[in-house]
Amino acid sequence: MGEFVNSTAAVVAAMAVGYVLGAFPMAVWVSRRQGVDIYSVGTGLAGASNVMRTVGRPQGAFVLIWDLVKGGLAVLAGWWIGADGTQVLLPMSAVLMGHWFSVFSGFRGGDGMAPLGGFVIVLFGATGVITVIVALLVAFGGQRMPYPSLLSLVFGYGILAGLSLTREGDMALTAGVGGLTGLVLTRAILGHVKRRHSHDWERLDDSDSTPQNSR
Repeated sequence: MGEFVNSTAAVVAAMAVGYVLGAFPMAVWVSRRQGVDIYSVGTGLAGASNVMRTVGRPQGAFVLIWDLVKGGLAVLAGWWIGADGTQVLLPMSAVLMGHWFSVFSGFRGGDGMAPLGGFVIVLFGATGVITVIVALLVAFGGQRMPYPSLLSLVFGYGILAGLSLTREGDMALTAGVGGLTGLVLTRAILGHVKRRHSHDWERLDDSDSTPQNSR
C-alpha cells in the first residue's frame, strides 16, 4: 500500500511539473517583445514555426530550442521524482496539455511538435537525435510540400519506430510515444481544418460585402 501511494504521489508530482514546464509560453513572450501578438498572425499558434515565419528566424530558433528543452526536462524531472518505465509518459502528456492550454496565456498554445522532439531525444538518445533531425529536415526543408509540419511527424515517428525495432529499443516507450504523436497529429490536423474553414468564411464574407456592378 505504501509503495502504491508513493508511486502515485511521484507520478502526480511529475505531471504537475510537466504541466508547468509545458505551459511556459516562450513563443508568446518572445513575440510580444517584438511587438507581435503571435495569436493574431500567421497560423495563430504559439509555436516555433509561426514565430519563425512572422517574427523572425532568430526568435523562432530560440523558441524551438526552448520547446525541445522543456520536453526533455519533463522526462528528466519525471525520472528524478520517481516515475518509472512507461509512467514517464504521464508527465510527458502533461507537458502537451500545458503547451496546448497554457494557464499563462489564456489556455491557448501551439501544436506541441517541438516538446515531442524533446521527449524523444532524452528517451532514446542517439536514435532520438536522428529522429528529430529527420523531422526538422522535412518540416523546414520541405516547405514546397503540402503540410510539411504534419509530414514531419509522420516521417519522424516512422524513423523512430524503425530504428527502435532494428536496435531492439524499448518498444513499450516507442508505442507510448506513438500514441502521443497521434494526439499531436490529430490536434494539428483539426487546427488546419478549422483555420481553412475560417479563411473560407472570411473570403465568403468579403465577396458578399463587395458592391456588385449594376447592369
